[in-house]
Amino acid sequence: MKRAIISDVHANLEALRAVLADISRQEITAIYCLGDTIGYGPNPRECLDLVMAHCAVCLLGNHDEAVLYDPEGFSSAAERAARWTRKQLAPCSDDERSQARWDFLCRLPRFHRDGDRIFVHGSVRNPLSEYVFPEDVQDLRKMEGLFALIRRVAFQGHTHVAGIFSSQLRFVFPHEVPVGYPLGTEKVMINVGSVGQPRDGDARAAYVVYDDETVHFRRVPYAAQITADKIHAEQELDDFLGDRLLAGH
Repeated sequence: MKRAIISDVHANLEALRAVLADISRQEITAIYCLGDTIGYGPNPRECLDLVMAHCAVCLLGNHDEAVLYDPEGFSSAAERAARWTRKQLAPCSDDERSQARWDFLCRLPRFHRDGDRIFVHGSVRNPLSEYVFPEDVQDLRKMEGLFALIRRVAFQGHTHVAGIFSSQLRFVFPHEVPVGYPLGTEKVMINVGSVGQPRDGDARAAYVVYDDETVHFRRVPYAAQITADKIHAEQELDDFLGDRLLAGH
């Protein structure tokens, strides 16, 4: 079974369309989304519709939750974006589509388990909001605590930085494994990167393809300037949310 795993779309319609087009050219049997379909970006309705139509599994992310409830611990720009997004998605009694989107968000689970693999947004310890950054491989206590909760493989997003955490306390960047990373018996955490807002210096949309034996990191160019222009045109969205898309951080 060959799956595509996406995360952190952040209402970036151009990036999501480009990734779905790339996925369609491969023999993918299912698409999993690890959360944060919305937040930050200018097209929450359209991105939700595409995820609802194409993803076999979709998880709740912290920005998804912030739209459903009150955002906590967010920057001012992220909080304003969450409140703006809520207004775009507010369900209307005479609009079945808007109600369907809202119901979909309300039903999103915090994790998905498939045998010895677990899929989360943040971490296996705190599926919604714990960040695991590449430099955390130097934090022995944190790494031991996380790997103790993993059977073999954890797929996650949230940081917008793609790569693999090895239980041998090493972070493997995607460029180090251009032909894919083979999965053996060693425990690993795999960050799939971000479709809609990469933060690793590469502005292209990121996701992974997984076939039970090997993980392949994919990068897809998209029309980031179009998305940035949409953000700049919306008064309630901070301009830097668009500017950062062009730089990839």
